[in-house]
Amino acid sequence: MSIQWFPGHMTSARKKAAETLAMADVVVEVLDARLPMASSNPMIHELRNFRQRPCLKLLNKADAADPKMTQAWLDYFAQQPGVSAVAISCKKASDVARIPSLAQKLAPHRCDAVKPLRLMIMGIPNVGKSTLMNALVKKKVAAVGDQPAVTKSQQRIDISSRLTIYDTPGMLWPKIEHPLDGLMLAASHAVGVNAYIDEEVATWLAGYLLEHYPALLEARYKLQADALDAVGVIETIAKKRGCLLKGRGGEFDLEKASAILLTDYRTGTLGRISLETPALRAERMAQLAADNAAKAKAKAAGQSDEVAPLDEPEA
Repeated sequence: MSIQWFPGHMTSARKKAAETLAMADVVVEVLDARLPMASSNPMIHELRNFRQRPCLKLLNKADAADPKMTQAWLDYFAQQPGVSAVAISCKKASDVARIPSLAQKLAPHRCDAVKPLRLMIMGIPNVGKSTLMNALVKKKVAAVGDQPAVTKSQQRIDISSRLTIYDTPGMLWPKIEHPLDGLMLAASHAVGVNAYIDEEVATWLAGYLLEHYPALLEARYKLQADALDAVGVIETIAKKRGCLLKGRGGEFDLEKASAILLTDYRTGTLGRISLETPALRAERMAQLAADNAAKAKAKAAGQSDEVAPLDEPEA
């Protein structure tokens, strides 16, 4: 399944962001700590590199991510020039309070009322940008909701004479190249619900959890992980939670059971889970490159096997 979601307002949001970035000193990119690379918009990387702006990456929702995996990502980002990364929860005032000073280190020349520090908050939908913005300003200036693309317009907030913040709408990119990225984004509620089918995403998530976090599945749903496959997990959840289709002779309501699994993951009820690591990411991207190369080779072979036109008969 290939998941794609690019609402019309994101095109204009990208153009406006490119204009505003010329005035910003530091890009503050908010990521989902459970899937830091899958939730990093490549367009943001391109824009900030074009403007040569440093980046403070905030691995938000770190309290819902696997701490060991989060540390692996912090080590990974620490190797990138012009990048600083920190794991936070935007719902914790103490975490948010650290952000201005961390950003200041990336632009030490912007430090007074004459040259105030200008931060541009960017990221994909539903990673916590609006929650962060409200926490920084200490009042509600951005709409917050448990749905992607709540914020649809850009705004500027002067927090003090020394600090200005630009808040931008969540932006995805026109084409998600890796199918697994689409599944991770859908599982984490970063794309619109009209872009995917709950049961397909939940089945992928169940398979991933069986491989990497079987103990969490067993603790939450009282099942025997080593005796089930991904579909079996969904069916077991349906049985345990009484998810039955009315008038269907006790048939399981797999859609409802899928929604339960996705909600438990999204809210952190299932436990602290990360959907990718730097090593796993590299492995997946290598496999994608190999698959694409194989497809290109097969296509080229198919074209060469086409029947050539007959030679003209000799006179």
